[in-house]
Amino acid sequence: MRVELLTVGDELLLGDTINGNAAWLGRRLADHGVEVTRSVVVGDETGVIIEAVTAALGRADAVITTGGLGPTYDDLTRDALAEAAGVPLVRDPDLEARLRERVAAAGRELRDMALRMADVPEGAGLLRNSAGSAPGLRVELPGGVVYALPGVPFEMRTIMDEVVLPELAGPPEVARRTLRTAGVWESVLATRLAEVEAMDGVRLAYLPQPAEVRVRVTAAGTGAAERLAAVEKRIRELAGSAVYGVEDETLDRVVHRLLAERSATVAAAESLTGGLIGAELTAMPGSSATFAGGVVAYATDLKRRLLDVPGDLLAEHGAVHPDVAAAMAAGVRDRLGATYGIAVTGVAGPEPQDGRPVGTVYIGVAGPGNMRIVTCPKLPVPGAGPETRDVIRRMTVVHALDQLRRALLELGADAGAEFVRDDREESG
Repeated sequence: MRVELLTVGDELLLGDTINGNAAWLGRRLADHGVEVTRSVVVGDETGVIIEAVTAALGRADAVITTGGLGPTYDDLTRDALAEAAGVPLVRDPDLEARLRERVAAAGRELRDMALRMADVPEGAGLLRNSAGSAPGLRVELPGGVVYALPGVPFEMRTIMDEVVLPELAGPPEVARRTLRTAGVWESVLATRLAEVEAMDGVRLAYLPQPAEVRVRVTAAGTGAAERLAAVEKRIRELAGSAVYGVEDETLDRVVHRLLAERSATVAAAESLTGGLIGAELTAMPGSSATFAGGVVAYATDLKRRLLDVPGDLLAEHGAVHPDVAAAMAAGVRDRLGATYGIAVTGVAGPEPQDGRPVGTVYIGVAGPGNMRIVTCPKLPVPGAGPETRDVIRRMTVVHALDQLRRALLELGADAGAEFVRDDREESG
């Protein structure tokens, strides 16, 4: 089953409203084994809607539209579908009665315009809307079927789950799982998993975020669940320690679990991230059991006064240096009485610092009696605009938490990305 999505509305086309319906529908259909081949946005014009629906049915088995089923005169989806089918709009008496009852029960006055929601293309099927007033429509056109859903997200999702998905998903067996990776680039990961991509009945979707890639694995056909288990095992073999979790198991949750299993705690010393690591480590309820606290030492002198970074080290090399990251990690660990200390220092931009280019990041992880320094010589971030700074900071948070995970698991620091590891024993 191949499906195309068509979202209708000038507010979507012009960017006044984020098109969350298309994103939700794409995920929902994929989760049920329905192949979504295209997603299009059009404005509130009858001719444009007809053209888009007709073109979509030339490529797909079905089209799902959202929007344009309300009571106002710019809600034109039902008009467009009637014209495309070559039939008139007719007033459905049962639907009109339900609208009147719903409005009366709410103690409101029914306006004539609202009755437009009782007009449907002749011969169209109604998709029950248990969450609102306007029903969805099922319209048979040359080339396939159109499911027209309201644009109100809650109503759209209700009709989709209760009516449309049971019709579209069909009997084929489908199993799906999402694996989470960190510290390895999408292109590197895709290269490693090339043999999995070539397997029959298996599809991979790469969902990249700064310094992370989620891999959605879908297996279809007889024995899908067993095949998925075998594919997941092979992916873990190929991707190695880059895989840190599954489904909703985020990196901070993994770190907290590993710390709890060892009865350990962590403290964070942050420079360029300005508290983002601490925010990440306190997002999970109950995180106080494993997160001791943090120090945001943004100014260079605070690194010396609060974290015991040697003054001569700062004078000679500046704040952006691997030994500074190491000293910050050890300092915050000792100052806050934690088992582990994690520290980051670097250049988020927009200008270089101490001769270091934008994107230079050093991460230190101090454990019980040892030090791990990870050097990211230059994070390859796109462009040089204001968003670059945010991307660097977010990538640094992910890399730092991943290096803490690796330290806890006694893994190598390198997941296949361009990092330099420097493990050393602490003295004194």
